[in-house]
Amino acid sequence: MIKTLIVDDSPMERVIIRDFLEKDGSFLIIGEAENGEDSVRAARDLHPDLVTMDIEMPGMNGLDAIVEIRKFSSCAIVVISTHDTAKMAYDATVRGAQEFFSKDIFTSKTSEEKRVEFFDTLKQLTKIKNKGGVNASSQYSAVTRKFSCVVIASSTGGPMALCQLCSELPENFNVPIFLVQHNTSGFDRGFVQWLDEYANLNVRLAEEGTVPSSGNIYVAPTDRHLVINNRGIAFDDGEPVNNQKPAADLLFKSAAEVYGDSLISVVLTGMGADGAEGTRIVKQAGGITIAQDESSSMIYGMPLAAVETGCVDMVLPLSDIASKLLSLTRGE
Repeated sequence: MIKTLIVDDSPMERVIIRDFLEKDGSFLIIGEAENGEDSVRAARDLHPDLVTMDIEMPGMNGLDAIVEIRKFSSCAIVVISTHDTAKMAYDATVRGAQEFFSKDIFTSKTSEEKRVEFFDTLKQLTKIKNKGGVNASSQYSAVTRKFSCVVIASSTGGPMALCQLCSELPENFNVPIFLVQHNTSGFDRGFVQWLDEYANLNVRLAEEGTVPSSGNIYVAPTDRHLVINNRGIAFDDGEPVNNQKPAADLLFKSAAEVYGDSLISVVLTGMGADGAEGTRIVKQAGGITIAQDESSSMIYGMPLAAVETGCVDMVLPLSDIASKLLSLTRGE
């Protein structure tokens, strides 16, 4: 059983979250707290495996509570927030939260697929252990070429990883970047606004018909597949792929068709296998493929799936990916 502490200033919300978690049968609710101060005391006394954290509360808010809990506990912390606090929810990842979800997930409108994904994420997060060792990079063709585009896939743990990666890329990075980050529905604009504050490049929500240009990171909107064609940015409103919409596989595939061997793909931390088939297609088109290593990944699902295709050129710690993208795009 996953020992869980629920933190929310609303008694009704705490009941809703408790009922939702208990229906899965894997979560044991060991305590509740109605503000930040109480949550810190409860976390210290009860030693939970998981804390669900609200953000806006009287007294100490959720952001400050996360910082305090992180001083003595490595438990999984997930933010459960409303849409109007989406940007603050992303700020929580910098302070030590591993993931966040909209409170909308606890409604009857949530699909069974989304419920399963939610529970699977919590179960994966509570299994996180300190990992050692760095995977060695595989070899790739060192033929000098001009690169025209970078595509990135990320999911669980992605916001924190992207915050670091994008802050390390300079404002004169000379190719456009396209990003699929699996987001809770409705949080895409909050994510873009948040990431833009950390990135030296311009982070913007992708818009149909935009001709991509350097200096920009184009983010896939929630619940629409981002694709690229010869006219620029487009969208595919088809069914989810690997239970994901947007799906990185479709982005990678479309980008490979347009850019061929001048494309670089990157698969970052996340659950599932999205990006793996896309990595295979990028490699087949002659592009360069990169995956984050296990040691620096919060969840080594997506990068591992990409590596297991046999089509990843480089397996790198997160701290090395920005410098590698710079050297490749500069022709070094």
